[in-house]
Amino acid sequence: MLLKISDFFTSGWDFDESEHELKNRYQMINIGILLSTAGLVFGIIGNYIRDLHDFIPIEITLLGMNFVMFFALRKYRNFFEFFAMGMTLQYTFLFLFLIYLSHPSDLKHLWIFTYPIILLYFQKTIHSLYWLIFILLMLLIAPLQSFVDVKYSMYQIVYISFVLVIVSIIIYFYKKKIDEAKSKILKQQNMLKNFNLELEKQVKDKTTELIKLNESLEIVVEQKLEELRKKDQILEVQSKQAVMGEMISMIAHQWRQPLSTITLQIANLQLKHMLNNERRCRDVDEALSNISNTIIYLSETVDDFQTYFRPNKDSVTIELQELLQRAINFAIARVQDRGIHLAIREHSKITLKTYANELIQVVLNILNNAIDAHHEVKSPNPFIVIDTLVEGQSIFISIADNAGGINQEYLPRLFEPYFSTKGKNGTGLGLYMSKMIIEKQFGGAIEVKTSGGETTFTIKIPINVGLI
Repeated sequence: MLLKISDFFTSGWDFDESEHELKNRYQMINIGILLSTAGLVFGIIGNYIRDLHDFIPIEITLLGMNFVMFFALRKYRNFFEFFAMGMTLQYTFLFLFLIYLSHPSDLKHLWIFTYPIILLYFQKTIHSLYWLIFILLMLLIAPLQSFVDVKYSMYQIVYISFVLVIVSIIIYFYKKKIDEAKSKILKQQNMLKNFNLELEKQVKDKTTELIKLNESLEIVVEQKLEELRKKDQILEVQSKQAVMGEMISMIAHQWRQPLSTITLQIANLQLKHMLNNERRCRDVDEALSNISNTIIYLSETVDDFQTYFRPNKDSVTIELQELLQRAINFAIARVQDRGIHLAIREHSKITLKTYANELIQVVLNILNNAIDAHHEVKSPNPFIVIDTLVEGQSIFISIADNAGGINQEYLPRLFEPYFSTKGKNGTGLGLYMSKMIIEKQFGGAIEVKTSGGETTFTIKIPINVGLI
């Protein structure tokens, strides 16, 4: 309904922001037609009732002009100025007709005070002045002319003219203020529109910059991640090399006694051959059996060494006791040399699916640190105890020693790369790589507690790596 009323007052035309003034004039001329039609209908009815038939033909003619004007405004937009001129002429004629032919007692002259509104909204300001001067002249000569018997006195005409001028001035300044306010509002709207356009442009530019920045950041982040991956690979290699050096030292130590046993067996056989010039089968068989057992032990040691350093990341199903024993086998010689009591306490048989080599590396790192700590402290009754426990889908491996504990100030940095409490004798990679392996490859955790001269490392890993 509101849309139809709006279309009625604008004659159904659409106006852009630059045609705001024209839109207002369209609205006023349609209002003028509407009010004029209502006044003419009222006049026709009133004159018919009062039996004043002389005015009715003129009023019907003006009413017909209103209907023509009404439909013409909706069909010919480019002829607006012509229509405005027609409406102004119609009202001018109507008001002069009322003054020249009506009686003052009818008060029809009051309609003339709406004339300034018609002028200011139908015509441009300078044209309105011309029309106002014209109607004032026509009013002032009304009592002076002799063609029509005017019922108004000169005083009354002058009074009406004076009031008409006052009303015109008031309406002019009121319209001027309204136009200035509209102009200011339009200016502010344009400024706001330009500001919004500029803001949209800036937002678009900033968005483009952010997109480019994000793309560059993604590239930088990817490069940094690649650098970190390479760094981790380098650290892993360095850790493996460090462990390999320790293992070679352990293996050399482990092999020294078996090789000495083999040498002794062979020398014993040679000595008996030289003394008796004969060899009893029993002695030979016993010596060869001992040599064979020793060689098998050495072969198993080599197999463990090869298995540990084989680049195989596939998870395997293995008993936890067997896996821990492999780690202990690498360190057993050092443990025995230092008189350390090493024990595994397994509360139940545990089978798991895991990365065996990586878990062996972690356990061996902690064992070697405990052995080194015992070597430095030389505590009485030294021990290393490995406890295992299953809770739900997690396995807990605890490695405890009584090698004097760890200084509290070292704990926050214990798992940092290249940090070592051994000085030049340590690489600072063992515990760092152990933490990385447990967290990244196993999805587990590793923590350390120390008190009362004892230290406990606890490793938590899933019982099945395939479920990570």
